[in-house]
Amino acid sequence: MTQKILLVDDEANVLSAYRRQLRKRFEIVTAEGGAAGLECLAEQGPFAVVVSDMTMPGMNGVALLEAVMAKAPLTVRMMLTGNADQKTAMDAVNQGRIFRFLTKPIEPEDFAQALQEALAQHRLQSAEKELLEKTLAGSVKVLVDLLSIVDPQSFGRGTTLRRWAGDMARALELRQPWAIEMAAMLARIGEVTLPPELRGRDERAIEALEQELLARVPAVGRDLIGNIPRMKPVAEIVLYQQKRFDGGGFPEDETRGQDIPVGARLLKILDDLHAFASGLEPSESAFDSLARDAGAHDPELLSAVRAQRALLAPDRAAGQADQVIEVAPAMLKAGDRLAADVSTLAGDLVLAEGYELTAALIEKLRNLARLKHIGERVRVRRSTPAAAAE
Repeated sequence: MTQKILLVDDEANVLSAYRRQLRKRFEIVTAEGGAAGLECLAEQGPFAVVVSDMTMPGMNGVALLEAVMAKAPLTVRMMLTGNADQKTAMDAVNQGRIFRFLTKPIEPEDFAQALQEALAQHRLQSAEKELLEKTLAGSVKVLVDLLSIVDPQSFGRGTTLRRWAGDMARALELRQPWAIEMAAMLARIGEVTLPPELRGRDERAIEALEQELLARVPAVGRDLIGNIPRMKPVAEIVLYQQKRFDGGGFPEDETRGQDIPVGARLLKILDDLHAFASGLEPSESAFDSLARDAGAHDPELLSAVRAQRALLAPDRAAGQADQVIEVAPAMLKAGDRLAADVSTLAGDLVLAEGYELTAALIEKLRNLARLKHIGERVRVRRSTPAAAAE
């Protein structure tokens, strides 16, 4: 966890004084002016704390701290300025979301105390991020893996959607990518309340009453997830995951357009693309089909996803290529994608083509093979060295 502190001021002598006063107690980096501060953030970051003056040529302190908030939301922001009027303070709080507003001149011990408190706040925020992105996300992944064993039709595709959603959210610099990633995993959690014969079925192929039950799956999912602390952003994405950009669809409320959570707008795009993909990268024709469905998707977000289409390719390292092979269940690997349905010898579907196999699903297939319930070979797409695939 970084302990570095960035001090930004347009006066070199002020920065020199800060360095002399603080260098024995803190890891200090200085920058002359807002533009130089942003360069330091990009080239020498991350920083635990950024402290900025207000009145600087080119970019003032509020603009700088607002940019820091967008680029490095975990960085604690403070303003130290001789311009202590009420408007400056309000702008710093409302736009820069600052932790402390300090006025010049300031005693060295008071400044050091404020920096210690800012570092403590950064540790707290980093611990919260660790809890959300690793501890809680890891627990959710275990839950979804278990559900994928019991009901692979509903939950087997969660691995691919999770990777797509997380990679795309980070590439597009969307807020709270962890929430979007977890919502992708939990998108179908509400299906646990459905009769088995309805799970994983296409809404267009069932009766009106059954369609009503399916339409409520996001709301049921929202209610289930809402019981977990800190998961409200995830619950809202799950609720609006099938909401059309023009306001149609479920839930039947007035929410439309940009008022729909951006994670839900992204998830609808990725979910609809997944229907075309069968475990492969969505084609240009898949994007064309979504674009023709006027009002269903956020057009700007759809264009942005299309521009980042390479992120939706099967996950593979550089120099790797896909190869379709047949392997014994005992030789399956996490990340293999089914190139054909897996059915029992009696003809019951176990897993459909396109699913990305997790350790839990592989264990299920191995157990079925040991009991002679499925065949001796499974057809998969596997990333292999490009030379070997030729």
